Amino acid sequence: MARYKTYVMAQSLEEAYTLNQKKSSVIVAGNMWLRMCGLNRQTAIDLSALGLSGIEETNDAFVIGAMTTLRELETDAALHAAFGGAFADALVPIVGTQFRHGATVGGSIYSRFGFSDVSALLLALDAEVILHRRGAVPLRAFQQEAWDRDIITHIRVRKGQRAAAKSVRLSGTDFPVLVCAAAQEGGALRLVVGARPARAVVAADGVSPWADEAEFARIAGSVPLGSNMRASEAYRRKIAPVLLRRAAAACLEGTRDDH
Repeated sequence: MARYKTYVMAQSLEEAYTLNQKKSSVIVAGNMWLRMCGLNRQTAIDLSALGLSGIEETNDAFVIGAMTTLRELETDAALHAAFGGAFADALVPIVGTQFRHGATVGGSIYSRFGFSDVSALLLALDAEVILHRRGAVPLRAFQQEAWDRDIITHIRVRKGQRAAAKSVRLSGTDFPVLVCAAAQEGGALRLVVGARPARAVVAADGVSPWADEAEFARIAGSVPLGSNMRASEAYRRKIAPVLLRRAAAACLEGTRDDH
């Protein structure tokens, strides 16, 4: 259980940013995973009063507030229509509905969890992270950076893409053994592998929709994988090409598994 000496409801982004420059401070976001990690910090910074939740649709993109919950992403009708149900498919397997009502997209992305279904899908969609000080940063770059003290305000996802995500879990609400996501844009596929068990990475970009099994095997073989308590590297190597093919097929054909 995390412990904090001071709890601050920030009244502006600049106040939150200033407080967060101290190593003894932490942004709590949805406070779902964070509260279980045993942290002891001087100051917990709550962003709930800053208007950073909600999904705005523009002509060419969706702009998602960092405090938007995973449940909101899962159930948003406009996102569902624009991306072929990919958000619901990717997010439904995460723990349970009550958890997804609290967990935020900003917290998921900032934490760069190795097990994150959220990061895998948004990487496939080539999303941008909007930071208070640095501005727009491609998620592909942000995902591999070291943690810093800037604050995520929004996530931007371009329209004109279809996407899908597939995962394997030992049980229905467990962390994933492996996550593979695909997005189609301009006739080509972008493929992502997550829960490797490390941070999700773009495995390949510009993949032909007519790629064969050998190509998926080659792409899967190029991704560094490892072992942990849920699966061995060998097992992940075995299932990676299959999950990549399934994600690509669902993306191209619009098929979705029932939940």
